[in-house]
Amino acid sequence: MNRQALLAILSFASLSLAPLGNHVAADEQPLFGYSAESSRAERQWEEKLRAIPSTDNLRSYMQRLSARPHHVGSPYDKENAEWIAAKFKEFGLDTHIEQFDVLFPTPKERVIELVEGGPKFVAKLQEPALPGDLTSNQQSEQLPTYNAYSIDGEVTAPLVYVNYGIPEDYEQLDRMGVSVKGKIVIARYYHSWRGIKPKVAAEHGAIGCLIYSDPHEDGFVPGETFPSGAYRPPDGVQRGSVADMPFYPGDPLTPGVGATKDAKRLKVEEARTITKIPVLPISYADARPLLAALTGRVAPEGWRGGLGVTYHLGPGPAQVHLKVKSNWDIKPLYDVIGKIPGSTFPDEWVIRGNHHDAWVNGAEDPISGQIAILEEARSLGELVKSGWKPKRTIIYCAWDGEEPGLLGSTEWAEQHYDELRAHGVAYINSDANGRGYLGIEGSHTLEKFSNDIARDISDPETKLSAWKRQQLREISNAKTPEQREEVRRRADLRVPALGSGSDYTAFLQHDGVASLNIGFGGEDGGGIYHSIYDDFYWFTHFSDTDFVYGRALAETGGTAMMRLADADLLPFEFGDFADTVQTYLKELKTLSQKMQDDIRERNKEIQEGVFMATNDPKQPFVPPSTEAVPPHLNFAPFENAVDVLTRSAEEYRKAVERANSSGGAMLRSASLAEVNKLLIDSERKLTTAEGLPNRPWFKHQLYAPGFYTGYAAKTVPAVREAIEQKQWKQADERIIVVARVLEDEAQLISTAAQKLSAAK
Repeated sequence: MNRQALLAILSFASLSLAPLGNHVAADEQPLFGYSAESSRAERQWEEKLRAIPSTDNLRSYMQRLSARPHHVGSPYDKENAEWIAAKFKEFGLDTHIEQFDVLFPTPKERVIELVEGGPKFVAKLQEPALPGDLTSNQQSEQLPTYNAYSIDGEVTAPLVYVNYGIPEDYEQLDRMGVSVKGKIVIARYYHSWRGIKPKVAAEHGAIGCLIYSDPHEDGFVPGETFPSGAYRPPDGVQRGSVADMPFYPGDPLTPGVGATKDAKRLKVEEARTITKIPVLPISYADARPLLAALTGRVAPEGWRGGLGVTYHLGPGPAQVHLKVKSNWDIKPLYDVIGKIPGSTFPDEWVIRGNHHDAWVNGAEDPISGQIAILEEARSLGELVKSGWKPKRTIIYCAWDGEEPGLLGSTEWAEQHYDELRAHGVAYINSDANGRGYLGIEGSHTLEKFSNDIARDISDPETKLSAWKRQQLREISNAKTPEQREEVRRRADLRVPALGSGSDYTAFLQHDGVASLNIGFGGEDGGGIYHSIYDDFYWFTHFSDTDFVYGRALAETGGTAMMRLADADLLPFEFGDFADTVQTYLKELKTLSQKMQDDIRERNKEIQEGVFMATNDPKQPFVPPSTEAVPPHLNFAPFENAVDVLTRSAEEYRKAVERANSSGGAMLRSASLAEVNKLLIDSERKLTTAEGLPNRPWFKHQLYAPGFYTGYAAKTVPAVREAIEQKQWKQADERIIVVARVLEDEAQLISTAAQKLSAAK
């Protein structure tokens, strides 16, 4: 790939790290939350920070950490944790390892075979070593291809192709008269998190599930396959957890509490997050004979993949035998925790994290992000040695067990729940990192803050700011003129909400700590995710080959951590937040109307006999019934709450302006501690003790993973999902709950504004 080299980094010995230079203009706009004086000092320290990260170090870290498979419970997983801890200590961080003990099943027996309806076929269920890729031949240490937290089971049944296996696909199957009851389904990856596919299949009566990587999305259609190119080869398999994490992440046996040695544990059969039917992932080489053996209706056009066969739905004549049996063992986790104590507010914690475990070697996922965090920690340690003293305590975390279900971060956040509620200012997460654009997702109260950080980071290749490059991308990708105009006009780029899928989940949605997820990517497409080919060879040939985007992430994360740690007034902002909540209200009203219209249209189709009879003579067709069109929902409480929130956000904006107009004197006031305490609590106010309906572990009322998306966020989830699931009474009830939460938030913001105005 063509890449522009960054300017050579000055060696550490040649840097003057004390903030005494005059290279930051005295009349420069102060940083948000800083006085003019403290802003000048902060900018100078940040410049020093961004000159330290080394691409050579990043390469060396990755080569060490990805040298061997390091899944949960493996010897190299523990070795990596100890190595990271030693590095943190070398950098000057006060470091320890916290151990938790969690349920982590590993496969004992796996069988998929075609027993009727075509030539006898037995799936390989194995990824072969490839020439030149030296670590792909470490078979004795590699986890086999499987889905963690699949229930044990052995079934033989007709096969049905269900496209992506999401609820909308089953609705379409119903319209085509195809039932999966008593069948094994085969679904392709994408369009939802993998754990949703067996969940929805079981809800529709299926008794087994296969998930495969179709080359249309994840193979030779988008590009050359590995090792010639970046994309998934025919025998590549995506491992992964299928635990029902929308109920709760973390150890399935200890929901809500840390999985310490003396923790009370559920029995395995009591764990709500283990699948109801057996499930296995397969390659597209193994999937092709199974799909080719299907007959019945031809799949709709949008359901057809890239395998070069006619995609039929079935059921049959293909009969498949599926067997899954695992070792259900308790394994140790090793979370590495390193601290830099705060000099002024040591009880206010700014937290940074990524995981160190992987399904196999994991060079991209997660080591590409972990190496950047290591360089951040080293860089901050160098600043401390040169006299920098962060006001707030900085905590760097390398989590274990993320891949099976966010285990290490969740157990730590549950174990330290009270401390995090009392002290957690913000959590900043990264996971995989690569070549491309800076992506930021998270709490909307940190939207302005994250935009300001992006403006100060240079893209390694284009030399534009990371913010400008992302803005140009959003302008190019806008679907309507109105969207394009908003991107051009709005001062800050919108920050998408967080759902789940990485280690921010427990901090944001259980503990109520404002969170961001940051990382570069988008220009290094490939298909080695969760396979044995996610290794140093692949990464250095097809992703961030010279590690300049790893350095950019270290600069981004390090700058964010410093700015949060040093701010006089914590840089939470509520104008962007109120504006975004207003968009959520509009979306919910539009969704409600669409659901009503869809029900009317479906009733019309039923009356006109559009639904077709089944092609399975053993299952007589029962035509669906019409349903009552729901009443209009009462959004008035939500509308009133958003109005109050908007007014309080404006009140706070004016208070900040008055503080800045004083030359920043108010931002040096000792009474700011009270204001900052309110700002820290602002995310907590968006949670409720009872949590979301049917899944109380998730306490945040604005952000949660969707019950049928798994990773993707559902905003205002209790209301949105009640509408989607046609639970109209619950939707009305939850509108009132969310309105009260927003009113409480507005009151907190107004109180913060009043205290800030009164600061002396």
